[in-house]
Amino acid sequence: MKKSNIIILAVVAVIIIAVIIMASSYNGIISKSEEVDNKFATIDTQLQRRADLIPNLVNTVKGYASQEQEIINSVTEARAKLAGANSVSEKAEADGELTNALNRLMIVVENYPDLKSSQNFIQLSDELSGTENRIATARRDYNEAVKEYNLKIKRFPTNLIAGMFGYEQRDYFEASEQSQEVPNVNFE
Repeated sequence: MKKSNIIILAVVAVIIIAVIIMASSYNGIISKSEEVDNKFATIDTQLQRRADLIPNLVNTVKGYASQEQEIINSVTEARAKLAGANSVSEKAEADGELTNALNRLMIVVENYPDLKSSQNFIQLSDELSGTENRIATARRDYNEAVKEYNLKIKRFPTNLIAGMFGYEQRDYFEASEQSQEVPNVNFE
């Protein structure tokens, strides 16, 4: 074989290897990106499930504790804010506010033994508790998928492909600072 043919074959082999690496990297990014989107959809589904349970819970509490209107209104407002949230950070913040409002509502329920023993309230509380567990699991799964995606687009040579096609880091679903505060309830 001539030397020029060997050089041409070597160049073609390098080009083919480069194309395979690029395709593999691009497909890996797409896969991780879709996984993040899927995990976020799971969070959204569970947040919607919780939001759907809240009107029934609020109506049950209203029947027993109508004088606690401020707390009931805070739950309703937080639910509306969550429904209107679009981005990951907006949903995380609204979720934190709703969690705080629900925690305050549950503290109020302690003062109403008849309400606590109501079969409807018990069932709704159990469903809400189960949903909270699903939300926590979905958040954890989403954050893990974001971590894997972010690592993928930062590593060489995938970072070059990600940059070429405009893939950027994704945000984690983090609890807002206010959702970590202990609720303050005053019964005066």
